[in-house]
Amino acid sequence: MKVVILAGGYGTRISEETELKPKPMIEIGDRPILVHIMEHYASYGFDDFVICLGYKGHDIKKYFADFYLQNSDISFDYGNGNQITRHNRQTRNWKVTLAETGKEAMTGGRIRQVQKYTGNEPFMLTYGDGIADVDVQNLLAFHQSHGKWATITAVQPPGRFGALEITGDDKVEGFVEKPKGDEGWINGGFFVLQPEIFSLISDNSTVWEQDPLRELARRNQLMAYKHHGFWQPMDTLRDKRYLEQLWREGGLPWMKSF
Repeated sequence: MKVVILAGGYGTRISEETELKPKPMIEIGDRPILVHIMEHYASYGFDDFVICLGYKGHDIKKYFADFYLQNSDISFDYGNGNQITRHNRQTRNWKVTLAETGKEAMTGGRIRQVQKYTGNEPFMLTYGDGIADVDVQNLLAFHQSHGKWATITAVQPPGRFGALEITGDDKVEGFVEKPKGDEGWINGGFFVLQPEIFSLISDNSTVWEQDPLRELARRNQLMAYKHHGFWQPMDTLRDKRYLEQLWREGGLPWMKSF
C-alpha cells in the first residue's frame, strides 16, 4: 500500500526555517522530519512513498538523489577512473516517488494529482510536518473493518495554556496545566483512504480538510481512529525546539520499538 505525504506547503508559521528550505526538510536531530515520518511508516512495513512537492520541491529531490551519499562514508579514487566507493552504507528498501504538484495547489489538489500513482487502490495519507506513534497496522485494520471510504486519525492535543488556582481572597495557590483534550478531538493526519475519495476533489483549489472531508462526513463515509498516544505537529519554532529536545534526550516516542 502506498503512503502519500503532503510536502508542498509554504510553512509560513515557521518562516525562520522555511525561507531556506521546505518545511518537511527541517531537521530534527540528524535528519529531516520527513525522513522521521517515512521511517515510522517503514517500521510497520509501509515503504512505498509518494511525496507531493511544491514550495522548494527541488530541495527534496536533491536530498533523495544524494540520499546514500549523505548517509555513508565515501572514498573518491581520482587516479583510478574517478572510482567512488561507499562504505557502511545505510540501506533502506524504500520506493520514493517525488511528484511535482505545483507551488499554489491546495492539499486536495495535490492529492488529486497523484491519483496516477495510487491507482484504483486504497492508500495512506499524512502530512510532512507532523509525527506520532500511531500504530499504522492497527489503523489499517480499523479502516478495513468498517468498510467506509475514509479513516481519519483523531488526536487530543495538549492544552496550550495553564490555569491559575485562585482562592476566594484572590490569593494564588498554584498553577494547573490545561488538561489534554480540552480542545476536543482534532485532525491528526494519518488517513487511510479508498480511491472513491478522488470523486470529491474537483480541482487544484480544493482544500482536502474542507469540502471533501465535510462531504465524507455528510455521506457517512468517514470514521475516526482515536489515537491516545504521542502526537506532535511542527507548526512553529517552539514545536521544532520541543522535538529537538526529545531527540537530544534520547527519547523518540514516535519510533517503533523492536
